[in-house]
Amino acid sequence: MNSEKITKFILFAVSLIILMISAGIVLSLIDGAMPTFKEYGLSFIFSPDWNPTEGRESYGALPFIAGTLITSLLALLICLPLSFSTSLFIAEYYHKTKVASILGSMVDLLAGIPSIVYGLWGFYTLRPLIISLGLSDQGFGVFTSSLILAIMIIPYATSLSNEIITMVPTELKEAAYSLGATRLEVISNVIIPNARSGIVASYILALGRALGETMAVTMLIGNANIIPKGLFSTGNTMASLIANQFGEAQGLKLSSLIAIGLLLFVITAIVNAMGKFIIKKLS
Repeated sequence: MNSEKITKFILFAVSLIILMISAGIVLSLIDGAMPTFKEYGLSFIFSPDWNPTEGRESYGALPFIAGTLITSLLALLICLPLSFSTSLFIAEYYHKTKVASILGSMVDLLAGIPSIVYGLWGFYTLRPLIISLGLSDQGFGVFTSSLILAIMIIPYATSLSNEIITMVPTELKEAAYSLGATRLEVISNVIIPNARSGIVASYILALGRALGETMAVTMLIGNANIIPKGLFSTGNTMASLIANQFGEAQGLKLSSLIAIGLLLFVITAIVNAMGKFIIKKLS
């Protein structure tokens, strides 16, 4: 067996292992969630009730699906203009300068900070700020957690966008400049059209991180098992609910938490599929 066949076999084996692990995760989640779906059916997804009291148990995922989607999408909206502007600053306006090098290093450093550190910073900084502005009595809520999520994913999206923008061929930009184009025209007519699929991919990945974030959101959202009634209302996300209640759960409650984990997996898969579809359309 020559080296090419050995390499091909190893790559196939590794790919198969990854596929088997993914299938194992899905199957185990389905198995654990089955008692809940047998008890409630698909109404579990749309029910707003979450009552773990023995004898009156009732479980529904809607408040946590709503909390997850609201906080993540709001974080992405906050992230978009800030990360895109920063990536243009680093990769285009100040490319290959000391300023861009320092700022790029700081962005990479921030992208690697553990989420619990962001959560602690938000608890002791953002929450008192929200209270002092009179926006919320306790400082907890959807907006506070969305803001910390946005701060978390801005470096992540910026770092990925930097790499994509710097990959735009220099020849295309120089050709545009030689024809008398301004910097803004080069950005809008050369850089964005050539880099847009990669930039979109970076924001899809950032959204995926926001959807599954646990500790930072748990510390700031208020952990109320209700559908948020406004930006400064308390709520809960799917990940934070599991983190808070999984350790003490058993029986139907445990199955319901696993079902919520399965739904989070499905939502993330749908977001990734939509992202791939958008990227293909933009390519």
